[in-house]
Amino acid sequence: MSDTSQLSDDERRLAELGYKQELNRSWSSFSNFAISFSIISILAGCFTTFGQGFNNGGPIAISWGWPIVSLFILLIGFTMSELVSAYPTSGGIYWWASKMGGPRAGFFTGWLNLIGLVAVTASVAYGCATFIDLTLSTWSESFAGGYSLTRVFLIFVIVLAAAAALNIYSGHLMAVMNNISVWWHVFGALAIVLILVLVPDNHQSLSYVFTERFNNSGYDGGSNSSSVYWLLVVPFGLLLTQYTITGFDASAHLSEETHSAANAAAKGIWRSIAYSAIGGWILLLAFLFAVPNGADGAPDNAGVGAGGVAYIFTTSLGADLAALVLFISAAGQFFCATACMTSASRMLFAFSRDRAVPGSSQWSKVSANRVPARAVMLVGVVSGLITLPALVEVNIGTAEDPLIVPTAFYAVVSVAVIGLYLAFLIPIWQRWRMGDAFEPGSWNNGSKYKWMNLVAVIEIVIISIYFILPFVPQGVPFSDDFSWKFVNYAPILTVGSLILLAIWWQVSARHWFTGPKKTIDTEVVEAFND
Repeated sequence: MSDTSQLSDDERRLAELGYKQELNRSWSSFSNFAISFSIISILAGCFTTFGQGFNNGGPIAISWGWPIVSLFILLIGFTMSELVSAYPTSGGIYWWASKMGGPRAGFFTGWLNLIGLVAVTASVAYGCATFIDLTLSTWSESFAGGYSLTRVFLIFVIVLAAAAALNIYSGHLMAVMNNISVWWHVFGALAIVLILVLVPDNHQSLSYVFTERFNNSGYDGGSNSSSVYWLLVVPFGLLLTQYTITGFDASAHLSEETHSAANAAAKGIWRSIAYSAIGGWILLLAFLFAVPNGADGAPDNAGVGAGGVAYIFTTSLGADLAALVLFISAAGQFFCATACMTSASRMLFAFSRDRAVPGSSQWSKVSANRVPARAVMLVGVVSGLITLPALVEVNIGTAEDPLIVPTAFYAVVSVAVIGLYLAFLIPIWQRWRMGDAFEPGSWNNGSKYKWMNLVAVIEIVIISIYFILPFVPQGVPFSDDFSWKFVNYAPILTVGSLILLAIWWQVSARHWFTGPKKTIDTEVVEAFND
């Protein structure tokens, strides 16, 4: 029988779950929290999707929508913290679903999680590229020769390549980068808030920030009081919050590289959500108070709607300070993109380790640095391919007064949100169904799971329905103004993927996929049970 006396508590628990320690367990509790905090990244989502909230509902969709939705997401986080404490493996979400619901639940959960993680990597890297371009354009007049989709896409490819190179170099380097990223986000966000409070000549009123509403979506003739406004437009605006506060499952995916993972990864999930929710709300309120006035002395809602946060900065702060704020955000987004790639590659590694991905033998290989380097490269390549539609210009304005809408970007964002949250839904639901048969870890919700898990499932179902709907009227099939370039292709990717997965499962996968495969000798596992 193999000797188990030399294993650490983390390695022993991992062995009980059926895996040997292959990855380098060098991450501290803070590093585990840091990667989820970095992926949530208030310097990414709050900046890149601010226009989504502002145009779909106005300030109220942000000032009220952010804290309300954040509370629901925190409930989701609590349910997942309980699960990672019980099952601290890199497979994370997929492993939990397999354990509680069987191979089919694990198969679909794993693929949804993988699709979501790749999409979030793509969306964050593209957002980072956009803000790098904005920073350079603001700093240098010679660079600002008009917005170029091609130029932004090239920067996007460079960002993906750089993030991949850093991930391949060392897993420990990623832990160090994420530690730095936390402080960059804290002090960077604080600096931006202080600049927006102290520098602008005037600020908007409390009434504007907390009661102003409008509808720039194009739906219902711009009405801000109809049922369409409240039941369709404002929920579209909530994508800002739902997208920003996501990716916190990274704490689970890095659990095999974290010390005291059963407790550290659980706290990493809910703390990253809670701190991001507070910091993000303060940051977004600072944006809203700094909205500039137009020539008529009224808030320039049209200018901000078209130009997003960059318009607020350049108009209220001037070029130099605006460039500094944009640089702080762009750097934070690069940290975020790098962390997203780390999380996605670990999920791909774990899922491939269990032979669920075509070419599994390649993506489950670990380099000399104990990093799944080939999985990292695949994530980078696929992220670039699914973002190719971003090269198509989508203008819902006119030639004289253009309003370029990043429909492809928002579609990738929607894919990320839907994929990740549907993957979360399955094990959350399975845990509720197990009831008292579930064996909790050191961190758990006690009997509160009975209502927390149900609320989490309902919230996920609702947001998943909204985010496959067309964001603008021109994307509604069979409408007079319909055009394919306006289509939200999130349902094509997500629903299409689910259909293909269902066919694959029925025809082939159910005959050979049996869930997580043990990578450690059976007698070693039995030694822990004696």
